[in-house]
Amino acid sequence: MKIYTKTGDKGITTLVGGERVFKTDARVEAYGSVDELAAFTALLGDNMRGDAALASYVEALNRILSRLMTVEALLARGGTGCEKVAPLAPEAVTWLEERIDAMQAALKPIDKFTIPGGNAVVSMCHVCRTVCRRAERAALRADQEYGTDPTALMWLNRLSDYFYLLGRTLTEHYGVEETLWIP
Repeated sequence: MKIYTKTGDKGITTLVGGERVFKTDARVEAYGSVDELAAFTALLGDNMRGDAALASYVEALNRILSRLMTVEALLARGGTGCEKVAPLAPEAVTWLEERIDAMQAALKPIDKFTIPGGNAVVSMCHVCRTVCRRAERAALRADQEYGTDPTALMWLNRLSDYFYLLGRTLTEHYGVEETLWIP
């Protein structure tokens, strides 16, 4: 099978289930944003690989990547023939919340916004966080127009919090100063 089909040359693509839509469709925008987040998440994990102390975080990112693919598929559903795409299990949200709570419990509390930076891996966490927020907004727009899995929306919301706390955790791991925004 060739990678190019030429069917998209006029701005049309196919959703899961066979529905043909413009590439500007809210669902395409949403799953494209989640796909971008997956690429940045993989880059983050690749840059953490090799540090044995971060192995559990790399494993978590691999699990997150798999769930991002599920969210993409859920957002790419057309109107018919979509029974193959199962909803995201509520346990996926619980799993993220447990990791968020564990990281937060291990960190010094702060009451200011964090300014990204200090280490390339920490900055990648913040890139993932901001791309996740954009993907969440796109998914919400798609949901308003077409509906989507509510657990997937909740999971995206928690995921940005996960990336924020991972950034704070890695700031401590790498021994860089956490810069807080003081207006």
